[in-house]
Amino acid sequence: MEAASAKPALKTTLMTGIRGQLRVLGALIMREMITRYGRENVGFLWLILEPMILTIGVMTMWTLMKHESHGLGIIAFVLSGYMPLTLWRHVSSQLVSCLKHNLPLMYHRQIRMADTLMARALLEVGGTTLALVIVYTGTRFADLMDPYQDLGLVMAGWFFMAWFAFGVGLILAALAEFFEFVEKLIAPLQYLTLPISGMFFMVSWLPSDIQKLALYVPLVHCFEMFRAGTFGDTIVAHYDIQYVFACCLITTAIGLYLIERVRDHIKFE
Repeated sequence: MEAASAKPALKTTLMTGIRGQLRVLGALIMREMITRYGRENVGFLWLILEPMILTIGVMTMWTLMKHESHGLGIIAFVLSGYMPLTLWRHVSSQLVSCLKHNLPLMYHRQIRMADTLMARALLEVGGTTLALVIVYTGTRFADLMDPYQDLGLVMAGWFFMAWFAFGVGLILAALAEFFEFVEKLIAPLQYLTLPISGMFFMVSWLPSDIQKLALYVPLVHCFEMFRAGTFGDTIVAHYDIQYVFACCLITTAIGLYLIERVRDHIKFE
């Protein structure tokens, strides 16, 4: 009898905790939006407009230059490359300075360091996702690209890109608190990893020995999944969901561990 009554109580406690956590994240996201973009609507819209403008600019430039895309539609190829890349860059880089900017919030018992990082990541993912939806819808109405062939694979590639970026962002955020120079290295490192990220190529275009090396890079699997969903059977995509899942899990676990350790190194004023 006691065991039966304990189950509803445990469920109620769990649901109360989840609702409380969601309220904390919601409040942190609203604070982040107001702090970064102000209370004006244009400021908030910039979260969506920035990746849209950059993506449309790259599409236009590649189209005018008649960039080689191995027979694939240039608009679809750019969209399937630049939008996931934007997601990766925004999420992983924006977390680096998050702890520094949210130190005053650490005095609240309900707020943990991981909460502020999660809120900023969700804001970036939400803004970039809306930008993707708007750009894709616009290109479809203009008949500039075919519809997605497998929406599930598109969503899987997008999800894993966001998750991996979050895991790496956690690690970078912690390291930035241990070593001040880390924050200055983020932009150069992101540019240096562009050639191996998978944005500019597909694995099937590479020589067989290079393909094996490329598939060690988790980002490549995310791009390949996204493009497999975009182009369907017209391409040969190489990806391993178990591998990228393991990479996301490991980076997130390491990141959360480092974030817990970094509290002792932060000086509260």
